[in-house]
Amino acid sequence: MFGKDVEIAPKKANVSIRKKKQFALLQPATKSRFEIGINLKGQEPEGKLEAVNTPNAMCSYKINLSHLDDLDQEVISWLKMAYENAG
Repeated sequence: MFGKDVEIAPKKANVSIRKKKQFALLQPATKSRFEIGINLKGQEPEGKLEAVNTPNAMCSYKINLSHLDDLDQEVISWLKMAYENAG
């Protein structure tokens, strides 16, 4: 799905996924919800993609996952689009 140019950078509270720049951020949100932050400037939120309205946010959008089944083709498509836009 992604090229060999992807760098996975674990931190204390999250995991950054980068190409030339960060395109996704993986982090636990609550005990029962996982969040994928996505950098996709200029994209209209739709489906599972929600806008992040926090000033200085590292990611412009997020996708919430509560179950493994939530990680579907739509989520993978958003991640792939963010990867392709990362340079």
